Amino acid sequence: MTFTDAMQVFFYFLVLLALTPMLGSFMARIFEGERTFLAPVFGPLEKLTYRAAGVDEKVEMSWRDYAKALIAFNALGFIVLFLMQLFQSKLPMNPQQLGNVSWHSAFNTAISFMTNTNWQGYAGETTMSYFTQMVGLTVQNFVSAATGICVFLALTRGIARKASSTLGNFWVDLTRATVFVLLPLSVVFAVVLISQGVAQNFHPYIEATTVEGAKQLLPFGPAASQIAIKQLGTNGGGFFNANSAHPFENPNAVTNFLEMLAILLIPAALTFVYGRMVKSSRQGWLLFGVMFATLVLVLAGSIWSEYSLNSIFQQRGIMEGKEARFGVINSVQWSTYTTLASSGSVNAMHSSLSPLAGGLAMFNIMLGEVIFGGVGAGMYGMLLFVLLTVFLAGLMVGRTPEYLGKKIEAKEMKMVILAVLAPCGVILIGSGISEILPVALSSLSSKGPHGLSEILYAFSSAAGNNGSAFAGLNANTVYYNVVLGFAMLIGRFAVILPALSIAGSLVSKKIAPVSGGTFSTDTPIFAILLAAVIVIVGALTFLPALSLGPIVEHLLLSQGKGF
Repeated sequence: MTFTDAMQVFFYFLVLLALTPMLGSFMARIFEGERTFLAPVFGPLEKLTYRAAGVDEKVEMSWRDYAKALIAFNALGFIVLFLMQLFQSKLPMNPQQLGNVSWHSAFNTAISFMTNTNWQGYAGETTMSYFTQMVGLTVQNFVSAATGICVFLALTRGIARKASSTLGNFWVDLTRATVFVLLPLSVVFAVVLISQGVAQNFHPYIEATTVEGAKQLLPFGPAASQIAIKQLGTNGGGFFNANSAHPFENPNAVTNFLEMLAILLIPAALTFVYGRMVKSSRQGWLLFGVMFATLVLVLAGSIWSEYSLNSIFQQRGIMEGKEARFGVINSVQWSTYTTLASSGSVNAMHSSLSPLAGGLAMFNIMLGEVIFGGVGAGMYGMLLFVLLTVFLAGLMVGRTPEYLGKKIEAKEMKMVILAVLAPCGVILIGSGISEILPVALSSLSSKGPHGLSEILYAFSSAAGNNGSAFAGLNANTVYYNVVLGFAMLIGRFAVILPALSIAGSLVSKKIAPVSGGTFSTDTPIFAILLAAVIVIVGALTFLPALSLGPIVEHLLLSQGKGF
């Protein structure tokens, strides 16, 4: 690792730290209903949306009504996107005359984009028309990210409000998150990407002649508009098959930095939003500090692993599968940020990472992607771990656990355990079954521990709503499309519904006054406890599986054996 590499990492952290309170303060004003400088431009669009949908923005919802609206909206999105793919050949904006998508791939893709997973078992430029990309996939990029923000807002209100029965209005939260946050940021970002050479047109593909005289088909399309929300919304689905390794998605070092920054931008800012909404900025900064410290440690481990001596090739910093234009450091940074942030966007093959770096990328997802995590999803996932930590700390000192004056009781803890364990069960059970089924094993490109890692990563990515892949597993089969589709559903809604139930339970409780025995949750001690609980839960759950995959592969690699 060179000095230039280190400075790139440092500069990224510096910009992220600077932008977090700026964007966070703006978003907090949006979600609390305050007027901002965007009101003259996007205010009429907000009002028009309410009028068209028949929504009374002044009426708030109970947690059950909030959940019903959320589920109905997402179910409708799934149906529309599923049918759009099945009848793609009959729809407009299809200059390449691409055919209909197979039922199982359409099923998987519709669930994937609806759950903010964006797992892709297909090649975008040879499968999806411009209409499907824009009207189907890009729209889901916006609303699936906004859905995550809605759940975070509902849970935050449940914690902050006292003796209430409502959590806000799902339709209002969805509209404001889309119209005032995701849309303007995406428009600005898309314009910047276009200025740097990212494709944005409706041209048919062009056949070009290379300098060697070979023929090459150059794909085009409205890429920049999708890439912007793909990164900002922690969606991750690429317009082209190579994702952000494709020069039409990520043409230069400027776009590479900005796209990496966009992955963590909104998740980081939401920690500041949380502090504002609970009227304690220290709470928000504590969560940011835990996330940031964990990010630094994981990134340092991945960098160390990638730059360690490879016993087979007797070299450090192996470039195979990495982003050749920007070097190993940018591939490692991207793999760390995208797996911590539930993004799935990639600029290199994760299967080509060193065993420990690939294992850390997998472990990032297995932690629940609460270290910044997806837009909104990372924060409500982190708050579940906060409640778990508070409960464990209360047990240790023999007091009824409290968080910000709200008592944490059996009902809340049952929901927390369900939300934490459901994705874990999907990952381990799904991977275990797939290891013994010939129909699943036939998709592997590698044997031994690396083959296990391919399957384990796929189920981790699906259940964690990440969407990235080891790229060695052929997942575009009936088996994987169906099984991973259900894994995405469980990984998304088995966390959302318990989180909303907890919000409904907490919002009705009174806030107890602070006393001498109150356990403070804005101190370094609590931050250490929280980080320990997150890591321990992940380690205890997944260490045996990781030991059979990336850890064994690392040990064998040190002896000169590869897979």
